[in-house]
Amino acid sequence: MENIVLHKAETRGHANHGWLQSYHTFSFANYRNAERMNFGVLRILNDDTVAPGMGFGTHPHRNMEIISIPLEGDLKHKDSMGNTTTIHYGDVQVMSAGTGVQHSEFNKNKDSQVKFLQIWVIPNKDNVTPRYDQISLNKKDRVNRFQQILSPSSEDEGVWIHQNAWFHLANFENGFTSKYKLKSKDNGLYVFNLKGDITVNEQELATRDGLGIWNTNELTVKANSDSEFLLMEVPMELPK
Repeated sequence: MENIVLHKAETRGHANHGWLQSYHTFSFANYRNAERMNFGVLRILNDDTVAPGMGFGTHPHRNMEIISIPLEGDLKHKDSMGNTTTIHYGDVQVMSAGTGVQHSEFNKNKDSQVKFLQIWVIPNKDNVTPRYDQISLNKKDRVNRFQQILSPSSEDEGVWIHQNAWFHLANFENGFTSKYKLKSKDNGLYVFNLKGDITVNEQELATRDGLGIWNTNELTVKANSDSEFLLMEVPMELPK
């Protein structure tokens, strides 16, 4: 039987640091909610807005797959692996923290804010060699289709991570409907609606609402207005 969990936008955790506005779908930092620790291996989904010229100083990570998806503006990245890059809207960045990595992220621009999603996925393999990658996507390839941006394989579309997961971005025009079939029977789906109004199966989602579904083989997404959303297929069982 299909199971669902609904996270309305206004029920997320919120941190106001002045230079940073961060909304947390799952427990993070000072936001603690025992019922919102994760969705399967999806551990963190942070919706961040960074003020002009500000950012996150150097800090460490271990044994986590970290995905950053810019939604607006330019984010400068620097890490202990020697990477100094800038990611823009249309890019996807991935970092396998593995045995340990340090990095910083700053809003490159002095006159405009940056908005981005930071997502953490629990890996299926600990203590891997840290790695970094980023790609630029053709945003036209997500109009009325699911554009794959992440998978478990370096031979597949998008970036890859150490986990049996697939991420897709989509821009659906008003009235468009499409089905997504799961790639693994052990996985669930988490839909995060970035913009507009959509119906996932029978559940309506407004902007920044999230919906998790498991014990299902597919779902149907209908756009009730021009919409943009992120669909994440992830294993539901945590690594032992």
